[in-house]
Amino acid sequence: MQIERFIDHTLLKPTATPKAIRQLCTEAKDFKFYAVCVNSCYVPLVAEELKGTGIKIASVIGFPLGAMSSEAKLYEAEYAIKHGADEIDMVINLGLLKSGEYELVKEEISKIKHGIGPRVLKVIIETCYLTTEEKKTASKLVLEAKADYVKTSTGFGTGGATFKDIELIKNVVQNRIRIKASGGIKDLISAERYIDMGVSRLGTSSGIKLVQESKQ
Repeated sequence: MQIERFIDHTLLKPTATPKAIRQLCTEAKDFKFYAVCVNSCYVPLVAEELKGTGIKIASVIGFPLGAMSSEAKLYEAEYAIKHGADEIDMVINLGLLKSGEYELVKEEISKIKHGIGPRVLKVIIETCYLTTEEKKTASKLVLEAKADYVKTSTGFGTGGATFKDIELIKNVVQNRIRIKASGGIKDLISAERYIDMGVSRLGTSSGIKLVQESKQ
């Protein structure tokens, strides 16, 4: 298994500097990660650093709370695409989901998917804040809105990906869209188990450690 081909090499800390982002890109090239995932302000820098490498650029949108307006999320997504992003990782509006405003949640996802055209849309449902039924509903809405991935977590909530949540999401989406496990993935055994469960992508800041473990 080439674990690096599943990894979105990620740096989303609010204190991330341009120097740290350049280092992230160097690591992505050295370790041949599938993608680099950054905040939208750094997309132009990453596009410059990764030019000609084939490494994908993912930008987070409405991150990490998901509580800004749909218009703000759409603008941010369009900005990221315009400046070189291949993929968008957006956070849903959790308050609307919890209030039963399912059509509004789905409409927002659809609007962003439409706005970015053929580019990949991953939708972060932030599982740590949801009940079992809410996780099922959120996954169903992502599927119905025709996004490309359900993603578990921002990594900034009270918890990250769990095997139980991946199983639950998989039962809902039934291979019709893909799954990205994100948040707290720090060891090779866990990473490989997620992949064995059918996860297509791993969001982690521990990618180098995972690759080094896999080669030992």
